[in-house]
Amino acid sequence: MDRVFLHGRGISILTIFGWVKASDLPGFCEKMKYWSAKSNQTLQLRLFTIPNTTRPMPLKVLLPLPKSGFDPTEAGVPWQTLFKQGHQIVVATPDGQPAEVDPRVFTGKDLGLFKNLLKADDLGCAAFQRFSESNEFNHPLRYEEIVPFEYDAVLLPGGHDKGMKRYLESDFLQQIVGWMMDVGRPVGAICHGVILVARSKSAQTGKSVLFGRRTTALPKFMELSAWAMTAPWLGSYYRTYKQSVQDEVKSALEFRGDFRPGPTSMLRDSPHKLSRGYVVRDGNYLSARWPGDAHLFADTFAKMLAEEETRIQ
Repeated sequence: MDRVFLHGRGISILTIFGWVKASDLPGFCEKMKYWSAKSNQTLQLRLFTIPNTTRPMPLKVLLPLPKSGFDPTEAGVPWQTLFKQGHQIVVATPDGQPAEVDPRVFTGKDLGLFKNLLKADDLGCAAFQRFSESNEFNHPLRYEEIVPFEYDAVLLPGGHDKGMKRYLESDFLQQIVGWMMDVGRPVGAICHGVILVARSKSAQTGKSVLFGRRTTALPKFMELSAWAMTAPWLGSYYRTYKQSVQDEVKSALEFRGDFRPGPTSMLRDSPHKLSRGYVVRDGNYLSARWPGDAHLFADTFAKMLAEEETRIQ
């Protein structure tokens, strides 16, 4: 089947929307009208039909971050994996300025006797260091500059510091995630990133996009254990909200059993020990629990992008 390349020009921006299967074009254009009206942009489309023998361009992946407080491993490891495979990654933050990683998780400062258990490991720190030196990390978009049709996939890292709230509570990001889930583009979320997905509504049903899906997220036993280990001097640092991640995510599901907490092991995975990680895939949606799943999460998401490349050919 032929593919269509959409080249769109707005009043103030030039946008490359990317590859779309010809059969998907009518519904795609209806979605574009909605986002055009929402952003007060007048869009003109030029369509180029390309034979199926043409190799697709690398996929474009959106990686939104909060202003501060995100986990270095959950952002750095997936970025590193996708970057090595040649995909284009675009970072976005609330104000268009480089995001600030959670310094406690990155350095272990103030984590006391449990530092080695709670801080990022050497592989996570190294991946984040490379990510922090990249052009995309240092020149992010503002959330409001995101045009969802430009992106083939979205990747949602987690983190538990209070700086995460603006990211998790962003109506704009929730609309984008809802649209990506509805149209079947790959969506990956790890740890607290799953909260953002759970809060995103489907335009088709009006319910959470996780209603009727299987998912994992930060298990309650992990969240409460980290809080109990550090509460005497860090207070509610490990409790982003009073309600646990697991309880909020479960409330968005059709069946409580659709939440999969995974094994109780606290061993972290690595490129050579992927079996230590745990992920749940449901169609175009992938979820993981904590930084200890990051390598398997990144590897599985990369395979989903390879499937997406094949699908749009």
